Amino acid sequence: MAGQSPGMQRMSGAPPARQTGLTVKLYLAVGVFFLLVWFAALAIANAAGADVLVAPIVVSIVLVGIQYLLSPLIVKWTMGVNWVRPEEAPELCATVRELSQAAQIPMPRVGISEIDIPNAFAFGRWKSDGRVCVTRPLLDILDKRELRAVLGHEIMHLRNRDVAVITFLSLLPNVFYYLFRIGLRMRGRNNPGPLISLVSILMYFVLQLLVLYVSRIREYAADEGSVALGNPPDRMASALYKLVYGAAQAPPEAVKGAAGFKAFFASDPSRAYKEIETLADLDIDRSGTIEPRELEALRRSGAKPGFGARMIEFLSTHPNMLKRIRRLADIQAGGIAG
Repeated sequence: MAGQSPGMQRMSGAPPARQTGLTVKLYLAVGVFFLLVWFAALAIANAAGADVLVAPIVVSIVLVGIQYLLSPLIVKWTMGVNWVRPEEAPELCATVRELSQAAQIPMPRVGISEIDIPNAFAFGRWKSDGRVCVTRPLLDILDKRELRAVLGHEIMHLRNRDVAVITFLSLLPNVFYYLFRIGLRMRGRNNPGPLISLVSILMYFVLQLLVLYVSRIREYAADEGSVALGNPPDRMASALYKLVYGAAQAPPEAVKGAAGFKAFFASDPSRAYKEIETLADLDIDRSGTIEPRELEALRRSGAKPGFGARMIEFLSTHPNMLKRIRRLADIQAGGIAG
């Protein structure tokens, strides 16, 4: 419709498309990832023979495969998830159904987690196995439009199948970690162990950084996908703002207990205290929500995270929250096109 930004426009019957810039970055990152793996594998195979690669590859595939297949049970147990039926949570299930239809994916199972952190997460082993979960504190702090934006974000994770991509990419750093351990145990004359260990540990850290980079890209893509599903950028921004403040007030033991699953969350609760400082002036009228004019004020201010915040982001699964909300401000202004 006239007057809407590109991110707000929605063609009837058409699923939301990925943003071109993010897709290019994603493919470049994955391309660099596998190029590095190829050259490192050649170097190790030339030094010690291809057979040295077999054991760590098999072990990593088995461990990741078991984790992938058992992930619903692991998440359900660790995060205290109860799967709900439409009659138990009619509004929540109806919103998930509407968004999944708009994204043209099968209706996922819906769950409510009892952990004491306001957040949401999604996962699925294959196309028809999607699951969307919200924590009970999230339902208490978000209004209907903010909740719809967060659910749209999670639905887009399922549509983009990025959980499976991250799981697969995470396999290869583990291979090089095992090679590092093997190299340390090698003995004898003309021992290639030191070379194998050096190449492997360097590759482990570099590949981990690339996995984190891909993880941050998928969060941007899910934010923009939620907007493409009809959620105004200010509602997504407002929800993220509330997630940060809610996580900062959550019991420390709850945040620590969920640390192993933070990559699945819509925001990183372990960084909430630091992010509050950079978001302090975002809510100009102190209403507790982010309005379109406040997003525009952020865009015009040119505010950016400091050096320390950028370094923390470099080692994180999620983008810096100020940058993330700033990107939503750009979408609202029409500065990011598909």
